Amino acid sequence: MRVIASILLGIFWTITTLAQDQQARLDTLRAEGYEALYNLDYDTARNRFQKMVELAPDNPAGPQCMASSLWLQQLNQSWELKSTLYSTGAYTEGKAQVDRKQADEFRKWVRRAKQLAQARLRKDPHDVEALYFLGASEGVEASWAAGVERKFMAAFRAGTDSVDHHREVLKLAPNFHDAELTIGLMNYIVGSLPLPTKMLVATMGVRGSRKRGLEMLERVATEGKWARDVARVLLVDLYKREKRFEDAAQMARDLAAKYPRNYLFKLQVADALTSQIVALRKAKKPVIAAEKEVQDIFASLSHDKTLDAPTRELVNVRWNIARKELQ
Repeated sequence: MRVIASILLGIFWTITTLAQDQQARLDTLRAEGYEALYNLDYDTARNRFQKMVELAPDNPAGPQCMASSLWLQQLNQSWELKSTLYSTGAYTEGKAQVDRKQADEFRKWVRRAKQLAQARLRKDPHDVEALYFLGASEGVEASWAAGVERKFMAAFRAGTDSVDHHREVLKLAPNFHDAELTIGLMNYIVGSLPLPTKMLVATMGVRGSRKRGLEMLERVATEGKWARDVARVLLVDLYKREKRFEDAAQMARDLAAKYPRNYLFKLQVADALTSQIVALRKAKKPVIAAEKEVQDIFASLSHDKTLDAPTRELVNVRWNIARKELQ
């Protein structure tokens, strides 16, 4: 009996060690992928995410990361000439031109991530990680439907499913702060709706609060793990909507410092500062430091030889717009 027990213990230890080693490798690839993604290096990002798929073909993490990378790339490519990458203007000023091949690829990875998560949940309905990735896949699906395809009812359905699954995550694991991202965003969006629309969605059991939504996103930005920087990106824009320009500028500065090859974060700083300067001037407060920072950002970007010609042209366009707003 002792021999059998020893053998079983050895097998258990080996399986546990292999599982831990695989998870560590997945985490490393995921971190490297997101590092590249936020630095606008899509090829490297998807290379790492593809390795995740190959390493753990039954894990929804790889496919969900692939889908997220395609979504962010589509936003960058379609809306980089807008006033800001993450502004609400990008959602309202016309329909983005969607690359059909890229759209098909996106749907393939979302579908795969959802299938893998659902397969795990059939075996264990309380699998927290599977619930999270199911909700995360539905969340990025909602973002694509609303922001890229402008199919708002489809986005609402996917977003509601995402929130439901992430609420289940928090019931099982209250400190799983990444799951608060979709819930917080939905809270803010619903809380920002005109009263008649807000009353309509309330009949469907959906309610929201801008204040509560911001608090949840801020918690993800400070206490989250993988969703921390997504929350920060969202908060830059939401702070501007709330006229919290100083907070928006600081959040964008933090992102620009962490991802120095992402010129869009630097433009975000300049955009928030420009709005802040306008507000300060109306209040007859000093603006010299903010004006200098805006000038320094645009001067640095316009002379950055790592940026290609179209990007430098975009920087100059944004600089001219800022000048007009500050005249």
